[in-house]
Amino acid sequence: MIPTVVWGTGNVGRAAIRAVEAHPALTLAAVLVHDPAKVGRDAGELGGVGRTLGVAATDDIAAVLAARPRAVVYAASGDIRPDDALADIGRAIRAGAVVVTPSLYPLYDQRNAPPELRDPVLAAVAEGGGSLFVSGVDPGWGNDVLPLLVSGLGTEVDVIRCQEIFDYSTYEQEESVRHLIGMGHPMDYEPLMLAESVPTMVWGGQIRLMARALDVELDGIRETMDRRPLERAVRTRTMGEFAAGTQGAVRFEVQGIVDGEPRIVIEHITRIHPSCAPDWPSPPDGVGAHRVVIEGRPRIEVTVEASDEDANRSAGGNATAVGRLVSAIDWLADAKPGLYDALDVPLRPAVGRLGRRPA
Repeated sequence: MIPTVVWGTGNVGRAAIRAVEAHPALTLAAVLVHDPAKVGRDAGELGGVGRTLGVAATDDIAAVLAARPRAVVYAASGDIRPDDALADIGRAIRAGAVVVTPSLYPLYDQRNAPPELRDPVLAAVAEGGGSLFVSGVDPGWGNDVLPLLVSGLGTEVDVIRCQEIFDYSTYEQEESVRHLIGMGHPMDYEPLMLAESVPTMVWGGQIRLMARALDVELDGIRETMDRRPLERAVRTRTMGEFAAGTQGAVRFEVQGIVDGEPRIVIEHITRIHPSCAPDWPSPPDGVGAHRVVIEGRPRIEVTVEASDEDANRSAGGNATAVGRLVSAIDWLADAKPGLYDALDVPLRPAVGRLGRRPA
């Protein structure tokens, strides 16, 4: 059994506790929290497992890492604290742990990550003998292993398009939805995630991963952006009201250009309410989906819908990201210390988990 720490108990951390507990090769060794109100609470309660696990949450990072856990699921956000996230992850790697996380976008494509991110990780690997694998859903399996797998079913492949189509009113992270993405702000507000070059910073690595796997040379990466206002005020269950005239929908593309044409495309179509931008593509049930479209012969379309935590679609997406990461831990534990990406780490069947419910 591989002693595994879950660091953070937000949207991703809750799912990580459940995934570690369900994995037959892992055992939950500790849960790290930042909120003092969570210290001492049982991991089963924090993770929504439905029973106690006998692991009390702690904020003592030094003590947890001093115990030399073999693996760490780093579930704390890196969106607005990337330097702190990198420092935390480096500490865990230097303690000898295999670390899996969705929190550092530039390291999804670790070969092309900037030196200021890559070099500290490699130094930590050399010092402590740990490893790092950074992945998720989108960016993540929705625009690396899934489209590459499906592309292999085509005879002629003209364009690979990966779409995330979501109603963000189901996403329980108001800070990101309102301020990073701009929902509910005036149309002249400039949200950080939509600023020029930021989509490429986040999703460009996925374009490069797919190009590398397909053995094609990129001319470059382009972005397109479109935003729409709400025609009427709407009220959401988790985040309150969004006023008429404020940003209600976003559509952007990150395009990998091959021989002058966009051939590898990652597209996001995000709404705060289905009434906004009704002419844009919608998910089958109006809530959310990830879709891969292979334009060519034959034309292939695969749509993935995941739900968790009372049928919440955003929670389902988080759970699939966690599934990809946690399922990689035992493979990484057997591999050499290093910095890995999605083309290195196989996505394997759920060996030992079919029909299994932990006692």
